[in-house]
Amino acid sequence: MGRTPTFDRTEVVRAAAAAFLDTGYEGTSVDDLVRCTGLHRGSLYQAFGSKRGLFVTALRELDHPPTPAALDLLLVATLELAPRDDEVRGLVADVLARFDDPATVLGGRLLARAHLEKGPQ
Repeated sequence: MGRTPTFDRTEVVRAAAAAFLDTGYEGTSVDDLVRCTGLHRGSLYQAFGSKRGLFVTALRELDHPPTPAALDLLLVATLELAPRDDEVRGLVADVLARFDDPATVLGGRLLARAHLEKGPQ
């Protein structure tokens, strides 16, 4: 029987998601995750298996309807992992299926994140 985690899983996933949003998936190191979550490296690996496992957990737990931060994490997943990771691509597809026009939602969020959205004309 495994040990009961002594950390708040929701808070750990939120802190990790914030790190992934700040520096992207590739730009976030395991050391960054250890620092922002407060977990020891061993606890992080025991709970989530890997950096990717923690990212996938955050992706699975996106708010619905998605908040701007959740859409940003979806953008990170779409740009960095979905092209080469079948599981992430499937999770992204599942979330996008909830929208009538996913391209407009993601495109609009991408422009807003870059401060390039147009205001009313």
